[in-house]
Amino acid sequence: MSENYLYSYVLTFQIMVDPAKPATLTWQRKLNSEGKVLSTFSLSLPEIIHMLPIGYRLWRHIREEAAKGHGILMNPFKKRPISSCHGVPLGGMGAGSFERNYKGEFQRWQLFPRMCEDKPVLANQFSVFVSRPNGKKYSAVLSPRNPELITYVPVGYPPCESLGKANPDALESATSGIGSWDWNLKGNNSTYHGLFPRAWTEYEGEPDPLLRIVCRQISPFIPHNYKESSFPVTVFTFTLLNLGKTAADVTLLFTWANSVGGVSGLSGHHYNSTIRTANGVSPVTFAIAAEETDGVHVSECPCFVIDGNSRGITAKDMWHEIKEHGSFDRLDSTETSMPSELGSTIGAAIAASLSVPSDASRNVSFSLAWDCPEVNFVSGRSYHRRYTKFYGTHGDAAANIAHDAILEHSIWESQVEAWQKPVLEDKRLPEWYPVTLFNELYYLNSGGTVWTDGSPPIHSLSSIKARKFSIDMRSSDANNTLSISPPNDSSVDILGRMTSILEEIHSPLTLNSAFGTNLLQKGEENIGQFLYYEGIEYNMWNTYDVHFYSSFALIMLFPKIELSIQRDFAASVMLHDPSKMSLLHDGTQVSKKVLGAVPHDIGINDPWFEVNGYNLYNTDRWKDLNPKFVLQVYRDVVATGDKNFAKAVWPSVYVAMAFMDQFDKDGDGMIENEGFPDQTYDTWSASGVSAYSGGLWIAALQAASALAREVGDRGAEGYFWFRFQKAKKVYEKLWNGSYFDYDNSGGSASSSIQADQLAGQWYARACGLLPIVDEDKAKSALEKVYSFNVLKVKGGRRGAVNGMLPSGEIDLSAMQSREIWPGVTYALAATMIHEDMVETAFQTACGVYEAAWSEEGLGLSFQTPEAWNTDDQYRALGYMRPLAIWAMQWALSIPKPLKQELKPKAMDDSLIKKHQAGFTKVACLLKLPVEEGSRSVLQAVYDYASKKLGL
Repeated sequence: MSENYLYSYVLTFQIMVDPAKPATLTWQRKLNSEGKVLSTFSLSLPEIIHMLPIGYRLWRHIREEAAKGHGILMNPFKKRPISSCHGVPLGGMGAGSFERNYKGEFQRWQLFPRMCEDKPVLANQFSVFVSRPNGKKYSAVLSPRNPELITYVPVGYPPCESLGKANPDALESATSGIGSWDWNLKGNNSTYHGLFPRAWTEYEGEPDPLLRIVCRQISPFIPHNYKESSFPVTVFTFTLLNLGKTAADVTLLFTWANSVGGVSGLSGHHYNSTIRTANGVSPVTFAIAAEETDGVHVSECPCFVIDGNSRGITAKDMWHEIKEHGSFDRLDSTETSMPSELGSTIGAAIAASLSVPSDASRNVSFSLAWDCPEVNFVSGRSYHRRYTKFYGTHGDAAANIAHDAILEHSIWESQVEAWQKPVLEDKRLPEWYPVTLFNELYYLNSGGTVWTDGSPPIHSLSSIKARKFSIDMRSSDANNTLSISPPNDSSVDILGRMTSILEEIHSPLTLNSAFGTNLLQKGEENIGQFLYYEGIEYNMWNTYDVHFYSSFALIMLFPKIELSIQRDFAASVMLHDPSKMSLLHDGTQVSKKVLGAVPHDIGINDPWFEVNGYNLYNTDRWKDLNPKFVLQVYRDVVATGDKNFAKAVWPSVYVAMAFMDQFDKDGDGMIENEGFPDQTYDTWSASGVSAYSGGLWIAALQAASALAREVGDRGAEGYFWFRFQKAKKVYEKLWNGSYFDYDNSGGSASSSIQADQLAGQWYARACGLLPIVDEDKAKSALEKVYSFNVLKVKGGRRGAVNGMLPSGEIDLSAMQSREIWPGVTYALAATMIHEDMVETAFQTACGVYEAAWSEEGLGLSFQTPEAWNTDDQYRALGYMRPLAIWAMQWALSIPKPLKQELKPKAMDDSLIKKHQAGFTKVACLLKLPVEEGSRSVLQAVYDYASKKLGL
């Protein structure tokens, strides 16, 4: 490369940051922006006919799994509320998440697996009250009025045209609820700035024309930090700048509903208290806090009724108290509320009051924390979240987390500033790029992320079944017990003993699972295990063919988490699960997971123990998963230099390579695709040698050779290098003079120009290996993709379409061939950077920015989907693959030591044959059995008719 974009993310000093000053580059929206109307994808008639049997089986599968209480990989029949109004999510990673959108509403609640409540809880708000000496007063909720408030009827009451006549109870609840607050913020002079993990909202003269308010939120997402980055907390710092000639008495109000989104607030038996403690009722504890200083007075309203018939102070009364008196000091309320009634919602409020002199500014900090220490799965297994290592597992830590965050958030901000500033100030980068680079990281927070403490699962009695056990009744260490619990608290002692014995009797099971922690060497740190969804709508954990693209974000920012994920998949390679599952494609019964195959995902209902939740096709026969595993492992070894990791996973790498040998049908060293979608493009088939899978295989052979050198296996090093050279010659036959054909089957779309055709070249370059194709051929292919797949689609303003025919027409042979995948577009741009086509790379990736992130785009910010088509219809909102923008950053900043391009010494033919004999024996043992067909007569007739009709 002509320029070196090397950035260091290690903080060596503390930078003082002004909370009222947004970063130099941010994603921006006015608060009164109405956003975009989103359009979902539609199938063509041939696609509908082709996918009809799959759709029927999926519908039946969903019903069957729902009856068992199980989750499913996707549910296209369920409509979710969608919106283009989103913002930077809150909290660290893996402890549950939600966001505050650019209008100031808290929404998209994902505190539990498989549950995503998109709609905002409107009672959760910041509000401001201002009084001037001349008698002028201003008050406003710091969010524009939501249309739902106009026709507001509390949930639980039937709607009626005349509330007063037909439903007086509903009218009374509505007029005493949050609809009575001052929702008068217009938002046309207020601007939201988002740069994950921070956001700023500037209220310019709203509601007081002479008071400028800036709210800065920050969450502890700090690269290479494995402690605070797990904390479920966000800090909001308000800067008040008085531009008037008189002092301003200001009260900032923070209100919070006892709800986790949706209708959860109405379920009853919710408690509030000034300092929340565990009460055994709710699995989630929230805490709101404000910092009291010499000039800031804090008061609280422990409980008010948002709607329903629970007794207590109404939302209207609470608002009036602040409006009249500026604090809750005169409020007559008990410290702890009674439990809410069914159908009622309660909330709490905290107020910070202060005086701001003329031409002066003051800061006030609030924090919001939540404590949900256990994550539970349908299987009955539960895990402690990562942050519980630092705050305990009893569910009473929210107040402490909120308290500590207020004291420590300035350190987090300094660390975030040190990380982001070099990229933001790099003038060689187009302005859209740093903003999009950091904001795409939203998915590591709001992708359903779970981060455990790394311990074995906790089990309830119902999941133990017939296994015998006994709780140790001998006396425990009284000193330890008393130091963490009140005197005579037998429950803590008994629970401790039960937890210990339950973990002990189940720990052997982790050996028959994808628990990568078993591969840790003595003395190595266990930073826990990490899960994130393929997509908010595609509920499979750690989907591996997609993680191949997104993993660059983790290896650059949280390499220990990346290694943890790879250990899990290394363990899964050695896992064999003969239990049968029915494929949605044709109803065939296949084994859940066979020895040697890398699973598609780490599971749905019982992650690590029941892998492969995906059942559209038999992924044991996919051609990309095993090569992707080998490539990612080697890249991670090169990036971290971790030899212990390399040695621990090497047996799995070897087995994964041997497993693939069965797909080399003609013994030429190259694997062949089998005429069905046997790779990440799972509606787009390939036959024979293909540019995508074949390229990955060649790169994996070279990576396996290089990894063998790292672990000292000279025989494997030479053998895999020999196989690499042999397969490379076959791959070159796909070259047609300007690019690599999609496959060599001779079909109507075999000559399709695939945007992702150089995926193997991309990873080889990223790993510092030799290129798998000549440099001039790589550049020619990339120029072809840019000219056709990029520029011929809306002038290059949408990214790269997956398939384009040589005629310049979009490849319509499959649904996915005609789609644009933002994650693949980012990967394509990374490939261009590796080939010194930096300007072309940014022009290519800019299409994703234009579509997803620009104000003139499609309204997909903070929910970048898997795909959109040329009609601007999206598919799968909030998806993992677009994290591949960090592959561009990797390509820009790859350290020079990685660019090593090592060749092994030539290996004697006799040694090659000797090693081949051993390799072949392993490969033979891993061959898949010939599976019996189980298609129905109807399916056979349908397949025959579809083939004849060319569908």
